[in-house]
Amino acid sequence: MKKTYSAVTPYIEKMAELSNSNNNIKPEMYGKHMVNRGLRDLNGNGVVTGLTEVSTITAKTKNELGETIPCDGVLSYRGINVRDLVNGFRTDDRFGFEETVYLLLFSKLPNAEELEEFSKELSNYRSLPKSFVRDMILKAPGKDMMNILSRCVLALYAYDDNPDDISIPNVLRQSMQMIAMFPLLAVYGYQSYRHYHRGKSLHIRLPKPQYSTAENLLHILRKDGTFTPLEAKILDLALVLHAEHGGGNNSTFTTHVVTSSGTDTYSAIAAALGSLKGPRHGGANIKVVKMFDDMRKQVNIKNEDEIKDYLKRLLDKQAFDNAGLIYGMGHAVYSLSDPRADILKQCAKELSIAKGKQDVYALYETVARLAPEMIAEKRKMYKGVSPNVDFYSGLIYKMLGLPDELYTPIFAVARVAGWCAHRIEEIQNAGKIIRPAYISVKDSVEYNPINER
Repeated sequence: MKKTYSAVTPYIEKMAELSNSNNNIKPEMYGKHMVNRGLRDLNGNGVVTGLTEVSTITAKTKNELGETIPCDGVLSYRGINVRDLVNGFRTDDRFGFEETVYLLLFSKLPNAEELEEFSKELSNYRSLPKSFVRDMILKAPGKDMMNILSRCVLALYAYDDNPDDISIPNVLRQSMQMIAMFPLLAVYGYQSYRHYHRGKSLHIRLPKPQYSTAENLLHILRKDGTFTPLEAKILDLALVLHAEHGGGNNSTFTTHVVTSSGTDTYSAIAAALGSLKGPRHGGANIKVVKMFDDMRKQVNIKNEDEIKDYLKRLLDKQAFDNAGLIYGMGHAVYSLSDPRADILKQCAKELSIAKGKQDVYALYETVARLAPEMIAEKRKMYKGVSPNVDFYSGLIYKMLGLPDELYTPIFAVARVAGWCAHRIEEIQNAGKIIRPAYISVKDSVEYNPINER
């Protein structure tokens, strides 16, 4: 009889019940022991655990009375407002992701000559070891793109002659290689899945050295390898806005924690990928898209009352996944506005016009207007709520024709730049392993010999 490794047996069910019954930690204990659960205080503010120069988030300011009040969100990379960074390369009608990577890694904006040299270096690294695609991707096709990506990152360790060297030059070399390789790993993993698990034709296309990261991603993904300048520029902008976010997000904190142990770059980035895979972190834009798909099936999208009723049912746990959430609304830090969402909103509008999807964009606008006040009426909140970056990124990816399976991997294609910048910063400035304290709430128990149990 064939052994089933994935079956939850009656024995496991019984032992799980035992495990649950022996868990005596109650929610009120966190307050009693003054534990900031999730590294957040009772007001939802993050507990400070480190220092960084990589990026900054501002969501509050002080009024003339010295009171802390919410303000429009500001995201800065190395002190430069992301809005200004985006306006700079969009005004020049050029790609911005490579410039953003340079800024995050080296703490300064490159001049034209430096940017050209850096882009060429990234292009030189934009290839995989010989037989890697065949041996690591095609021979072991998976159903989850993030797991494939993590497996590939760990496998790259074996192809590196100096994998454990954590000197800054070596880590920078590894970082640039991974930033360049991530689009290939993500897309080739998807092509493998699409072929072996969905019975579609397999095509593995090589990147073009003259293309930017965004252009190459579309080129190797699409069957005909073509794209419009608008499509590539908007995907490039999405990569810029996902490249980094304040250092306190779960996957970046994971990078700091794992890096502090002195481990290799591949292990640190694989750990960050494991964090990003979680639906509470990197998978939210997929939920937004699926929620809107469900909404369009159930309501007349031109009837505001029907839309309002659907949103009410969402909050009452009577629609979509019955989770009681309007996905894409609200953020752990921002309240009045998420600057990334503000920028992507305009891009979504441009793309909707080019794709003839103005009705879909109009629906998003309506929900963005209605949802905040409906949530405020329904929930007791300590801060405001507004659309976050996931609200519009999923819409943009859908209009670009990107498969759902690649939404989170594309997030990783961008965020690996921030992870690498933080890893380098941790190596430069730490010297101590990150080891948080936990309070034991278990009383001492006498040991009983086995024949007396």
